[in-house]
Amino acid sequence: MSATPQELVEHALATSTADDCIVIVRDTTSANLRWANNTLTTNGQMSRRSATVVSFVATGGGTSNGSTSGSATTTHEIAGLVEAADAAARAAQPADDANPLERDRTSPDWDDPAVPTDITVYDAVAPALGEAFGRAGGAGRLLYGFVDHAVTTTYLGSTTGLRLRHVQPGGHFACTAKDSALTTSAWIGVATRDFSDIDPLALDDELARRLGWAERRVDLPAGRYDTILPPTAVADLMVDTYWYAGARDAWEGQSVYSQRPTGTRIGQRITAPGVHLASDPTLPGVDCTPFVVVGSSDSEHSVFDNGLPLTRTEWIRDGELAALVQTRQTAAMTEQPATPYVDNLVLEIDSGSGTIDDLVAGTERGLLVTSLWYIRMVDPQSLLLTGLTRDGVYLVENGEITGAVNNFRWNESPVDLLGRFTHASATTRSFSREWGADYFPRTATPALRIPDFNMSSVSQAM
Repeated sequence: MSATPQELVEHALATSTADDCIVIVRDTTSANLRWANNTLTTNGQMSRRSATVVSFVATGGGTSNGSTSGSATTTHEIAGLVEAADAAARAAQPADDANPLERDRTSPDWDDPAVPTDITVYDAVAPALGEAFGRAGGAGRLLYGFVDHAVTTTYLGSTTGLRLRHVQPGGHFACTAKDSALTTSAWIGVATRDFSDIDPLALDDELARRLGWAERRVDLPAGRYDTILPPTAVADLMVDTYWYAGARDAWEGQSVYSQRPTGTRIGQRITAPGVHLASDPTLPGVDCTPFVVVGSSDSEHSVFDNGLPLTRTEWIRDGELAALVQTRQTAAMTEQPATPYVDNLVLEIDSGSGTIDDLVAGTERGLLVTSLWYIRMVDPQSLLLTGLTRDGVYLVENGEITGAVNNFRWNESPVDLLGRFTHASATTRSFSREWGADYFPRTATPALRIPDFNMSSVSQAM
């Protein structure tokens, strides 16, 4: 018989024979729609419940730990995870990240059930989407896309008195438009918490506008171009900027944030003045889990930190590196405060104002790149990335878009870009095309204008 998440937590804690135990139960429901050729093709609704058990055992040399994860809906299933985690902890060597566990804190809503979603989240979106299909078909456009909404309720309990709960809703709308000859394409993607702010007709209008820009085609060679990146592309780059900001890698000389041969650049200027990159679990629209939830330890996460409260953390403050992702272990090593990973990211520029259209209007000649794709690391010590443009690169002349150009492969470091940009729009909620759907959906970023963005070669991608 299925147990509640709270019952799973309590049974696991009572069953463990380790010295201490942490149990994380996640209950997730999701609903999605998919379409192609202006026709809805599939829809689905799913639910899953998973658990992670982390066991801790005191040894002569310190504290060892072991963890196991898997599906768990019954007390029998989670007891099996507990047994495996206890055995793994006893077989492990003492952990070098050992620290006292958080104690005695309970969320006021701990006893509440998991919060579900279902297909009714699209009650307003689906009819408008159908209207967009008809309108696009009548104008010779083909729409392809996907929407997804998920709600995850997390329960974290420990033998040291933690009983923490958090509900995380999130979703996105992504759509590609093509002309009837399939020779041009445009993409748009937006993030949302509940789809109440999603207007498929307005998004189709923007896709139609972009396909209209492509009626004229201009081929350009590789080179450095005055380039406007929209908030979605800036989000792509900022996520990598954050993911590679681990304190241990920096301390060991392996990242752009290193003060070689040993140390970090915390306190040094790394971007232009007026640049602020921060995470804040309470920020409306991108709010996220306000405590550490970790299933296993690595260079940037520690299972011993589970339950630590998360607050606003400024990673870059007025152009200076203010913090790196720190466990309590690495914080002791670098003699800095512990600043654990937070699951959102916001870039703000003091001089930022207006919209991406304002940046276009102020550009004499350059490119508007609407999305980036297939981003990969080239050199972590400079944070040099490479990737492709996709689904819409447009020529800007005298403040107006005059045509579409070919795609490019690009090579740039986002840290360098934050020191070279000349203009920024206001910060808005954004959706990373590369990382937003599966890994990092909660970002807010401006559009940026870069005077010499490196388009290293021509790409044949559409």
